[in-house]
Amino acid sequence: MSRRYGLGERRIIEIITNLQKKMPNSPLPFGDDVSATRIGGGRLAVLKCDMLVGMTDIPKGMSLRQASRKAVVASISDLASKGVKPTAIMTSLGLPRNLSENNIRQIASGLNSGATEYGAYVIGGDTNESSDLIIDVFAFGVCMEKDLVRRGTAEIGDVVAVTGDFGLTALGLKITQKNLDAPGKLRNEATRALFMPKARLMEGLALARSHLITSSIDSSDGLAWSLYELSRSGKVGFTIDTVPIHQGVKEFALKRGLDYSEFAFYGGEEYELVVTMNRELYNKAKRKVPSLKPIGRATRNQRLILRSGNRIRKIEPRGYEHLIGP
Repeated sequence: MSRRYGLGERRIIEIITNLQKKMPNSPLPFGDDVSATRIGGGRLAVLKCDMLVGMTDIPKGMSLRQASRKAVVASISDLASKGVKPTAIMTSLGLPRNLSENNIRQIASGLNSGATEYGAYVIGGDTNESSDLIIDVFAFGVCMEKDLVRRGTAEIGDVVAVTGDFGLTALGLKITQKNLDAPGKLRNEATRALFMPKARLMEGLALARSHLITSSIDSSDGLAWSLYELSRSGKVGFTIDTVPIHQGVKEFALKRGLDYSEFAFYGGEEYELVVTMNRELYNKAKRKVPSLKPIGRATRNQRLILRSGNRIRKIEPRGYEHLIGP
């Protein structure tokens, strides 16, 4: 049995948050995907920072260009979950002394690539020396407060849906870290999903601006943990009756006697959106976002349940967490 140790990222955030003076009438509580402040005219300045650290966040085989691009995508994905278009990016870099000029060019190119893919610009930042590579990205956007999608506003009876399939990134990580053998086409697809993730910005904007969803979160910490956060924040439960697994990953797992739901629920780093909506609006939302897939419904009982025929099992609220043992 593995031994967990350390406070863990979530407990540390809780401690720090509880010791901060709360901003009066804040439009978003601590703990949502982003932070925000009112700037007049019914508008919000929406802010997000996300840190990538070489030791924990750069898998084997990922280039520095891919790593810095991923750092940008991670922040933009959180803005996407709120329905906010990024306009500006700033980044703080902690750089080991032994990086070459080519290494720096790769990092800079990746930052620019990640920003321009989503219509944003890198406008500044800071650099310092560190023992490990650190890329901390700060993303900024503006939206109308009436369009902002919150995390804690799901309603009982809502459909819960996702913007795409899960499992490719988890498979890609197993391929790169454990040299897991997989067919060539699936291997390439999985490693690309791991090294070149995509934020669902257009989907998030379309759903938010049409007021079609009641709550939303990005799935970078894993589908199971994302459902748990929506459940905890909105005081609802979820019964999941469809596992949104990539077909190739499902077939791969079944052939090897593996539980494909593990790939779907506990992989992380997918950057899909997990959303809830009134069931009567689902078809309209589907027309706006064709990749949208219903996976279950929100319930009064605050439990996470996977239902498969007559079989019911609990979905454990777990996912990757920094500062804690495996």
